Amino acid sequence: MKIAYWSTLALVTGMTLAAQPVDRNKPFPAHKVVGNVYFVGTADLGSYLITTSDGHILVNTDYETTVPQIRKSIGELGFKFTDIKIILGSHAHGDHMEGDAMVKELTGARVMAMEQDVPALKRITPGGKPHPIDRVLRDGDEVKLGGATLTAHLTPGHTQGCTTWSMKATEAGKTYDVVIVCSVGWNPGYVLVNNKDYPQISDDYVRSFAILRKLPCDIFLAAHGGFYDLAGKYAKLVPGEPSPFLDRAGYLAYIDQKEKSFNAEVARQKSQQDKR
Repeated sequence: MKIAYWSTLALVTGMTLAAQPVDRNKPFPAHKVVGNVYFVGTADLGSYLITTSDGHILVNTDYETTVPQIRKSIGELGFKFTDIKIILGSHAHGDHMEGDAMVKELTGARVMAMEQDVPALKRITPGGKPHPIDRVLRDGDEVKLGGATLTAHLTPGHTQGCTTWSMKATEAGKTYDVVIVCSVGWNPGYVLVNNKDYPQISDDYVRSFAILRKLPCDIFLAAHGGFYDLAGKYAKLVPGEPSPFLDRAGYLAYIDQKEKSFNAEVARQKSQQDKR
């Protein structure tokens, strides 16, 4: 983990710097999820390749140090890294979008990001490279390529431009609603009550829980594999059998658990402030 990431996070959320966690680039097998949706990330970081006849869409470039692993995974699946035409991201933290400039340099792809995350993205400049943004997105905008359509849903709180992606994927004559959840969690040190740098943070989380509950979801994916039990579901993946990634119940359970934890944390922070 790079200190630059934590510094950016502190500016957005009011949190203090934390110790660097364990390696987040541990390799994980690339695999087909459903239809034209493939996992190309690491054991921790959720990166997804959406393939089309006109090139591909990559959701989450992760760290610059993750890019070689993503490139290798795409090749192992039989696709060309250089066929990436569009780069999307979950939110303006280094572990999801630091590699945008590098992937753009290697592929010429267009980088697209939610409007509210642009200021934070501009502070993510690995090696001094400016963060590229070729299209600024707004809530509900669609990103289309080769018959694939991804819809950007603003689900703020974790960052002000936290973006959950939805799309439809077809396999064996059936069409599935795929959701790539941004995050409705928070890191240690997040200020959820009276945050002077992000006054509406608490209200944004509440809004995001409501938005996610309304989204149709058959296939539950996310910015981190741990959110949707990547390892456990991959272990159950059998070609020709129903996909273990079909998990609306798990999707709703994730939202419920995060909302419960959020409410408890808000109550704790309010109690602490009342004692001062």
